[in-house]
Amino acid sequence: MRIFSRPQYESEFTRFLNELKQRDPDVQKAQHAGMARLWDKPPIDQDERRRAAASAVKRLPYVYE
Repeated sequence: MRIFSRPQYESEFTRFLNELKQRDPDVQKAQHAGMARLWDKPPIDQDERRRAAASAVKRLPYVYE
């Protein structure tokens, strides 16, 4: 027996989340879609990156007069 074990305890927030997921089972899918929209980035096209670097205009050094 563990001293700090509380198997019957469930916080209000945990109960709220469980009820929300029961009422609307698509909540988790919507969360994943929102995270993907914010954080997942498309793969970088290396050819386009090389062309952009090659066409960049070189900066001239500052001329002191």
